[in-house]
Amino acid sequence: MNLLVGVARRDISPRKPLFLWGYPHVPRVSTGIHDPLWASAIAFRQGADALLLVAADALFISPEGARACRNALHEKTGVPPERILISCTHGHSAPVSVDYLTSRADPTVPPPDPEYVRLYYSGIVEAAAEAFAKAEPAELAVTATEVRGVGTNRLSPDAPRDPEVGLIFARRVRDAAPLALAMVYAMHPTVLHEDSTLVTSDFPGFARDEIEAAFPGLQINYHNGTCGNLSPRYSVKGQTFAEAERLGRLLGRAVIAALAELKAKDFSRAISLDGRIAEVVPIPRVMPSIAEAKAAHQAALAEYARLKREGAPHGPVRTAECTTFGTEEALLLAKAAASDELAELVRRYTPAEVQALRLGDAAIVGLPGEFFVEYGLEIKRRAPRKTFPIGYANGELQGYIVTPEAAAGGGYEAQNSVFDCRTGARFVEAALALLGRLA
Repeated sequence: MNLLVGVARRDISPRKPLFLWGYPHVPRVSTGIHDPLWASAIAFRQGADALLLVAADALFISPEGARACRNALHEKTGVPPERILISCTHGHSAPVSVDYLTSRADPTVPPPDPEYVRLYYSGIVEAAAEAFAKAEPAELAVTATEVRGVGTNRLSPDAPRDPEVGLIFARRVRDAAPLALAMVYAMHPTVLHEDSTLVTSDFPGFARDEIEAAFPGLQINYHNGTCGNLSPRYSVKGQTFAEAERLGRLLGRAVIAALAELKAKDFSRAISLDGRIAEVVPIPRVMPSIAEAKAAHQAALAEYARLKREGAPHGPVRTAECTTFGTEEALLLAKAAASDELAELVRRYTPAEVQALRLGDAAIVGLPGEFFVEYGLEIKRRAPRKTFPIGYANGELQGYIVTPEAAAGGGYEAQNSVFDCRTGARFVEAALALLGRLA
């Protein structure tokens, strides 16, 4: 049997003013919609086998929410949950969608709005079910390109990053018309900051617009990669929509050029589909004492004040400011560790899931939460076939999964971590084992 591919999407923009999640200490309630938030789905079917990919313009989805959506889709389509991946673009101009422990330290952040969460989840399920039902004969090509200038490692522009954009492109058999594109690119979508009160998907939305204009009829799933320590911080000239558009169109043009180079021989109408999930036990981080956390917060405030006083560039100043936020959150975690609250949270997230999907000669790895880019690069380097790691997949981990070096440095991401840096290696090994077992 030949390959069938279907696409569909739902608008998951809030229908009323809601708090926009992603930047602390700002009562940032939406005043309008600059561009819609989408739950975009692609269904791949080959005989009795199928995979569903969903990309949602949201900061996070909870593990419980992802399981509920995957189970609902299993009931509607028959696709096993282990072959359904739901990821978030990690946009910072979307409503609150998860009860996040460290957000409780910020009185401006409300709990998730139940009406919006229902809209969000129903959009995911409806889009994926429709994509499955609409699947039609198609052929698939897998390629990649590189883009520079959209962002760097936000801890240092000279530190590791991943310039690769993974591309899984489907076109109709009957007329060779573009149908679906799953693209994977690791970068925080944080051009728009706390002074923007418009709902937006940030630069990924402009990238999608650029590509879809060049290929009429194409629908894009934008999946973020392992971007815990990547952002446009050292690449932007301002936190404006003009800058989001500049970076998005830069990314879009690189993708357009790569797709334009595909030849007939690059497409296949018969590919193997497979998907598996493994459980990983994350290692709880040993939290500082309350006194130690308070001292670290005071030291971070002093360093931030020094850099501002001395007129340091935007990048280092923003990094230092974020470190102060991280030490605030570390203080909350220290207090939670002194009670049963943190232990209960750890139990809730243990075990966690890692997912691997195969599409012909290519593979996707789904990692929950915010992994540093080094972990995605290691999976790519050691994988037995071309592999694209996706972050924010099927849940979150209440914070970052940092490297041992970052943990020793004590920056924002390390401070805002519930789980120990050794957890990253566990996920990498579990992902590689899954890749080796795929059909």
